[in-house]
Amino acid sequence: MPTETVQIVIDSLTAAGVKYVFGVPGAKIDSVFNALVDHPEIKVIVCRHEQNAAFIAAAVGKLTGRPGVCIATSGPGTSNLVTGLITATDEGAPLVAIVGSVKRAQAAKRTHQSLRATELLTPVTKKVVEAIVEDQVAEVVLDAFRVAAAYPQGATAICLPIDVMTQGMKSSIPAFPASAFLPPSYGPSTDASLQKATKLIQEAKFPVLYLGMRAADEVVVDAVHRFLRKHPVPVIETFQAAGAISKELVPLFFGRVSLFRNQPGDKLLTKADLVITVGYDQAEYDANLWNASNHLHIVHLDCNPATVGYFYNPKLELIGSLASNLDLLTNCLQNVARPQETEVAQSILSEFHAWESQANANAKPTGGPVHPLHFIRLLQSMIDPTTVIAADVGSVYIWMCRYFYSFHPKTFLVSNAQQTLGVALPWAIGASLSQEPEPCSRKVVSVSGDGGFLFSGQELVTAVKHGCNITHFVWNDGKYNMVEFQEVDKYGRSSGIELGGVDFAAYAEAFGAKGMKVKSSEQLEGVMREAMAHKGACVVDVEIDYADNHELMTHVVADSVA
Repeated sequence: MPTETVQIVIDSLTAAGVKYVFGVPGAKIDSVFNALVDHPEIKVIVCRHEQNAAFIAAAVGKLTGRPGVCIATSGPGTSNLVTGLITATDEGAPLVAIVGSVKRAQAAKRTHQSLRATELLTPVTKKVVEAIVEDQVAEVVLDAFRVAAAYPQGATAICLPIDVMTQGMKSSIPAFPASAFLPPSYGPSTDASLQKATKLIQEAKFPVLYLGMRAADEVVVDAVHRFLRKHPVPVIETFQAAGAISKELVPLFFGRVSLFRNQPGDKLLTKADLVITVGYDQAEYDANLWNASNHLHIVHLDCNPATVGYFYNPKLELIGSLASNLDLLTNCLQNVARPQETEVAQSILSEFHAWESQANANAKPTGGPVHPLHFIRLLQSMIDPTTVIAADVGSVYIWMCRYFYSFHPKTFLVSNAQQTLGVALPWAIGASLSQEPEPCSRKVVSVSGDGGFLFSGQELVTAVKHGCNITHFVWNDGKYNMVEFQEVDKYGRSSGIELGGVDFAAYAEAFGAKGMKVKSSEQLEGVMREAMAHKGACVVDVEIDYADNHELMTHVVADSVA
């Protein structure tokens, strides 16, 4: 029996297990909003900007493994999604965007809110399709979910012309059952490839395990742990692989690498003769930076082939299930070298942990703005190990990614491939709503700079309205500081970086959240404890000390490190 097309969309969302739809309504897509009124099992979260709707939906996808859903109207409603979609696509968050468009008869004309949406969204998604006729709707929606969820995960988009969705249009093809929305799984690599990998690893004198973003999925993390328990070798993470190493394996962990080549992990790579990358994407940390002399032998483990170039040209690629291939290697390998026991590796490891005893991290507060290490050390002591922390981009992102420890997968969220400003609060909202069995039941923490917070701070009212239990810290220095210290290094001066003028505690109160301030380091611990104990949305304005920020990019490691 033919079904109205809008009902097919709703039935498809239900079959896909969608619990939330995030978006902003408009005339070209209001048929879907209207239909959802009769389906309370799918909760509509109205956002204050479409970009933030995409951010929140992406966080839901990242944390649950099931595509999050955002929805927008035609024209600027669609174009406002672009930044959220490219961030999800480049950083492995499954997301389906549903956008409205003008009547099919007007598609080639200049008309109100006309936009060539498929052309606009193609570069920022894995796939975008417009439903041209009614009988396409079920298949188009199904395909969008399957493509978004298949590895490497990312964003897809569906364009639905208003006349396809209204005027009683019906399709003879109904929504597909829930089983159809599950993407295919991957198997192991060939026996021959696994045997070659085994030989390369066993012959290496200084192997290093290098974990990328796709190594942070729970099933892969478990396989990584099994590998390391049997074959302990030094490990480094990209920023987006945070949480892949458990607390018990910390003696093998040499830190995270990205951006400026000046970390202990970068020094470790100069000593390696073989690097085993797991789920690594070059957008996380360009290979020309960490393999500048092209001296490393690389074994590439991923679900998709390597993007081969001069600086990233693996000796071997193991393509398929990361967990399966790691487990097979674990069982095949014998007598793997343990370079972490060498004197040079122990020296590098000591350097990685040296900050923990620095006065900036531990000394009793003596007044003045808060040093980033002091904040990070206190935050680490106040959270449950499974608390989700969302870090925004800016100087805060570098400090947090280098020094904040995360021992559980998907508990530290950061935008590294795109370095998208403004993600922290929307991601925290998505994390809070995604909690099971009870949404918004446990504390989520987000941290941003003052510039990043104002990119998406309007969603604070969304967090308040839906009862999200979020404490958001704003590291406030009145500037775009990550830009400033790099400009000073290049030109001896800075430009275009001055901000200031916002009372973030008052801003929070205006949106119905709790607002607090930290003016000096001696106030920090007390205010943080009060903010973390607060049930609901809370914003803490922290006067931050960025005097040491230039050091974040100095002491670049050379290939000739002894």
